[in-house]
Amino acid sequence: MQTESIFVAGHRGLVGSAVVRNLQKHGYRRIIARTRAELDLRERGAVYRFFRQEKPELVVLAAAKVGGIQANDRDPVDFLLQNLEIQNNLISASHESGVRKLLFLGSSCIYPKFAEQPIREESLLTGPLEPTNEPYAIAKIAGIKLCQAYARQYGANFISAMPTNLYGPEDNFDLQTSHVLPALLRKIHEAKAAGRADVVVWGTGTPRREFLHTDDLADALRFLLENYDSPEIINVGSGQDVTVRELAELICDVVGFQGSLIFDPSQPDGTPRKLLDTSRLLALGWRPTIGLREGIERIYRWFLQSDHAKAGLMPLQACAPASGASPR
Repeated sequence: MQTESIFVAGHRGLVGSAVVRNLQKHGYRRIIARTRAELDLRERGAVYRFFRQEKPELVVLAAAKVGGIQANDRDPVDFLLQNLEIQNNLISASHESGVRKLLFLGSSCIYPKFAEQPIREESLLTGPLEPTNEPYAIAKIAGIKLCQAYARQYGANFISAMPTNLYGPEDNFDLQTSHVLPALLRKIHEAKAAGRADVVVWGTGTPRREFLHTDDLADALRFLLENYDSPEIINVGSGQDVTVRELAELICDVVGFQGSLIFDPSQPDGTPRKLLDTSRLLALGWRPTIGLREGIERIYRWFLQSDHAKAGLMPLQACAPASGASPR
């Protein structure tokens, strides 16, 4: 049994909820969590008071404002400012209160749009970013650099992990703000339920994306907390990618939708390809265990049992088409 206390910021989110499940599975019993109503991570004073009172020994920074291409394009100020506020408060308060180790969750979108594939950690800041999610990426880069600055100036054990595109339980299925996999899953499910003949997908369907189930990510993050102490960033991914068309076809097969896919090339594709080089993590001894088809089957079962499906969500025709590529 693990005796150290650990604060999981963003414990209700896609990543945070998976991290909590994995920590509990591996014997962590002193898990600290706060809802947004209980602790607004954008409020510096409140965050500092929380750390002084609770004194967590470990911190997983999984809280962030996230969204797909459409949300990033519509709300760039929110994506930049809110993420800077959250991570600046948590990282600085962690240092001030003497946290033994902090894990900052970045994103594969920090890398240049045309980075050499697969993307190595050394590609950071070697070229221009993908414009559709630049504010979010800049915020994440700032978080990485702040963790590295605390490590260099104060010797803090603050590490940063860069996950690939993620999916899993507690994902966002709102077509206005979601990423490509949950958006497609919802659209294709609703098209089947309504007996529609086709589904429209943003973009050309040619961009390639790598996907990782959040249960695999959570296991990797726990592994890094226990085995990795370098301020150098480290990639976390599945090591395999598919085109958006192949992803949509796989989801159709899992859902049982027999209709057609219509790709809309007038909508943005995002980065042409984004596959992470995970050799640094693999060399430490960690491996993913959930394949893409198995992962989609799992999340579809979860979706069918969730309030999303039971409530019927929003009418399909009232929503924007699913993004053709995730900006993460």
